Amino acid sequence: MIYFKLPFDETLYSTDPKTNGESVSFHSFDLLRQISFQGSITEASEQLEQNSITSETLLKDESFFNAETKEEYINSLHQVINVIKDHQLPKLVYSRRKIFKDFNRIDFKESFKKLCTSYPNAFRYIFNDGQNAWMGAFSETLGKFNKTTHEFETMSLAGTLPVAEAWTEKEIEEQKPVTFYIQDTLNNYSGNIQVSNTYDHISGNIKHLRTDFKAHVKPEDLDSLINDLHPTPAVCGIPKDFCKKSIQELEKFPRELYSGFSKVETDEDIMYFVNLRCARLYKDSVHVFVGGGITALSNPEKEWRETELKSEAILKNLVVS
Repeated sequence: MIYFKLPFDETLYSTDPKTNGESVSFHSFDLLRQISFQGSITEASEQLEQNSITSETLLKDESFFNAETKEEYINSLHQVINVIKDHQLPKLVYSRRKIFKDFNRIDFKESFKKLCTSYPNAFRYIFNDGQNAWMGAFSETLGKFNKTTHEFETMSLAGTLPVAEAWTEKEIEEQKPVTFYIQDTLNNYSGNIQVSNTYDHISGNIKHLRTDFKAHVKPEDLDSLINDLHPTPAVCGIPKDFCKKSIQELEKFPRELYSGFSKVETDEDIMYFVNLRCARLYKDSVHVFVGGGITALSNPEKEWRETELKSEAILKNLVVS
């Protein structure tokens, strides 16, 4: 069962398994796993009241993972920065899991309501397919394709700071290669690309730098374009193949669905959302996935604080007892 809300839309949706087709799917970072929900999208009205997603219906955490301590994370970042300097990389994204166990029970219905209220501009979801249960909210769009006009929209979103802080060279330089990468990729599919100015994108207690893109794309090229865009430098790094390999070698945990993407298809649009600010849910623990773009200018202590801030997107909205 899945429940979700689209950006700037407070209608609660689900899927109707009695109908044909596949309208919502989640793809792992490495694209080796896919979780799909059969049936057309339907308004869920008060179906969430039926408590189909509760602590009692979730699996116990038998992953035996231990989250990185602050000291371990900072030591790992020094290794990452050395790789960046040795290979002259513009950016490499490093992530970690924050594992929360300090609860007896989580009210997922109320937690999801709080998450939806906190992030009205995000794609917000909660699902449990019997083996996998996840919850998340993030507004980075990998792509949005209008089936009638064939207009494709995407964004470059990178650099993170608390809302009140001023941008520094580190964040500005971190966002630039993401913008260049997306523009270069779109040039392979369209001869007419519109690019916005870069501006602040507010997401709860933090902000990012954002640049928007619009282009006309042939429907038959859409899957190829999405595969070329994913993973963007915002969740991986540049060059993509080298950074993806380095991530798998350096990170302590598999990313699973984190920094993969969700695909939502309606009658009018096909939307792809990057799966950030998310957590895997268990009966007895919550695994929150967080990461950050690392450059040669990165300060490991500051990067730790950034991931702590990002983890609050999920943790501050959990209703526990």
